[in-house]
This record gives sequence, structure tokens and C-alpha cells, in this order.
Amino acid sequence: MRILLTNDDGINAPGLKVLEEIALSLSDDVWIVAPETEQSGMSHSLTLHDPLRMRKLGDKCFAVKGTPTDCVIMGVGHILPEKPDLVLSGVNRGQNMAEDVTYSGTVAGAMEGAVLGVRSIALSQAYGWECKDGIDWSCAREHGARVVKDLLKHDLPFQTLLNVNFPDCAPADVKGVVLTRQGQRDQAQLTVEPRKDTRGQSYFWLGFEGRRFEPLEGTDLYAIYNKQISVTPLNLDMTDHATLKELAKG
Repeated sequence: MRILLTNDDGINAPGLKVLEEIALSLSDDVWIVAPETEQSGMSHSLTLHDPLRMRKLGDKCFAVKGTPTDCVIMGVGHILPEKPDLVLSGVNRGQNMAEDVTYSGTVAGAMEGAVLGVRSIALSQAYGWECKDGIDWSCAREHGARVVKDLLKHDLPFQTLLNVNFPDCAPADVKGVVLTRQGQRDQAQLTVEPRKDTRGQSYFWLGFEGRRFEPLEGTDLYAIYNKQISVTPLNLDMTDHATLKELAKG
């Protein structure tokens, strides 16, 4: 089985090393094509107006100066000798749930794999607000290979990908793997913080709020908050079929 790895945290991210460990436990034909620098929040963006630069770092390891989507396209269309059997994207530093999936470069890496007809899985490791600089990767490291191996037993519909999130807890404290739907937070998460530089000019930082709320049972948010590994199927068809039917009534 040929596996292509990518991420949005960059070629030197610790989560990519964890993902490589997971992949190597499944196959000895593992390729890495990851962004040269962090591309978090880039979603499914493409580099169309600048040339793509690439560095070869090893026999099967490449860094691309572009987005996760660029990396998967380069991997499938140029670097790998044949189309991969599996695309794994991650392991992301932080959860990708609810509205996060629309921003996430990690999810987009798997999304591009699905666009190209390759089975694709995005993986993310949740963390608490108090430990951003000291993330414990042990949950993803311990359970990742088993979860991926189990998911590979199931066929996926066309252009469907899987979004996996690991809870912020010790591996032994995980309370199982659950299938979930995409959740929704009950308040605005993004904030705008105005600042001034040393010349008095205004600039702004976008950030995420850390307020707690009660997620709905059955969602990815609920699973992670209850120390469960969340698996959410996502599809590239963004059509709201219920609204489509209502509008068709005239």
C-alpha cells in the first residue's frame, strides 16, 4: 500500500512525525509531501499566481512552498511514481471540528485526495487552551494506526473523506471510537484584536475564543469533550438538499 502524507503545520511539525510513525506501521511505502512553512487556516486554497518551489529532503520526502492542496496535487501528479492508495493529512496541532473544517488546511489536504479519487483521512490531536506549547501527542500516536487500519476496512462513497480527532487525554483514558456528525458551536469563535506597531500604525490579529459551551450529543465536539476518538465522514457535495427541495416547490 502506497501512502502519501501531508499536513498544514509544515514539514518540520511534530505532528507530521507522529503521522509518519502511524503510516510506517501500516506500510513501508510512505511518501511525505508537506508545506515548507505553516499553512494553518488556508483551507482548500491553490497557488495559481506564483510558481511552486520544491525541495527534496530525502528519498521519499519533499517540501513544497505552497498549501496542503498544492502538496497533494504535486504528490499525486508529479512526485509519486504511481497514484497512492491512501492520503493521510495531519496529525494537526489542535482539533479540527465543527466550523474548523471549513478553515482547516489539514482537512483540505484530505479533501484534495478525495477530489483525486484517493481514499483520504484527516487526523488531528486536540489540546486544552492551557497547554498550547506542550501538546501531548501520545493519544494520536498510540491509537492512530489502529483507527486508520479499522477505517480502511470500509469502502467510502465517491469524494467522501474521513475526519478523525483524538481527545486531549492519556491513551488509556480514551473511551472508545465513535462515529459523529459535524458539530456547531453556539457562539462566535473568531475575534479581532486591534494593535498598534512602533510607528503608531494599526494592525490586527485574528484569534479564537476559549469559552466553554455544551455541545450536542452525537457531534464531533461532544465526542472530544468526553474523551472519545471522533470519526466524521465529510463529503465534497456541499448542496443543501433539503433547501433545494423547498426551493423547487416554487
